[in-house]
Amino acid sequence: MPEILPIGGGKGGVGKSFISANLGALIAKRGKRVVLVDLDLGASNLHSFLGITPHRDGLNSFLNKKSNRLENVALPTDHANLYFISSVNCSIEIANLYHAQKLKLLTAIAKLPFDYVLLDLGAGTNFNTLDFFLTSNQGIIVCTPDPTSIENAFRFIKAAYLRSIKHVIKSNGFCETIKNAVIENEKPSMTASNIIDMVIRHDPAKEQFLRERISHIKFHFILNQFRKNSDPELGEKLKMVCNRHFYSCFEFLGNIRFEERVPSSIVSKKLFIREHPDAAAASDLYRIVGQLLQKLPGGKKRANQHEST
Repeated sequence: MPEILPIGGGKGGVGKSFISANLGALIAKRGKRVVLVDLDLGASNLHSFLGITPHRDGLNSFLNKKSNRLENVALPTDHANLYFISSVNCSIEIANLYHAQKLKLLTAIAKLPFDYVLLDLGAGTNFNTLDFFLTSNQGIIVCTPDPTSIENAFRFIKAAYLRSIKHVIKSNGFCETIKNAVIENEKPSMTASNIIDMVIRHDPAKEQFLRERISHIKFHFILNQFRKNSDPELGEKLKMVCNRHFYSCFEFLGNIRFEERVPSSIVSKKLFIREHPDAAAASDLYRIVGQLLQKLPGGKKRANQHEST
């Protein structure tokens, strides 16, 4: 089974694709087979950050059954151990996947024969995006230090959290009162605490089970485009607030400093860390990869093996 790393967030333009491409390349540089899957459905641009032209066969070929295995449409890049699955040539209606298509894709992603699968997601909180993010218990949320980005990141976290709770309740024999309240008659103001309180009142035997299931979810923060006047403690503050208000674990992976040369690397179709390996932002990306691999299950062992080679 691969280690799946969904990369999402509540706002567009915060650098999810930039981070997906460069993190994927840095993990691959450590000798691991990595595939990047462009799941920003309807607005794909991950190929631009990699400097490649997408092949006509990608997710479209898998979803329309031209290819019966998702790994068959994974294209090698010019970076060792790094592969890419594009969604550029999908139908313009791809953003509105049918439920059966989504399940087929989620199942196939979990079976991809790679060490790491990075999912570059679109912005927002539609159900498809949330379900792709919840494919793994190790999701990465990207935001910038701007107030609107932070606000949208919190909205994304709350939506993903509620979605995960609904999945647990729907699939694990909770009483009908809880199912009706949480799944069928959802209220906009409903929070995780509201649901826990309902479980305590109506299905107390399931309370500990629910807490344990949602405690397995880990959210990782990355602050991108970090400028000199930004609060240096912002990431740790976000982590502290989230750990106080949710039952899951939140980790801050680090800041990536603002870099004016990112747009030029995209125009020149060069991966940023290859084009500007000495940039401050490149140094931040290297450090974040090290932090991330240390925090993943089995990641510390992998990192130590790399350091000893």
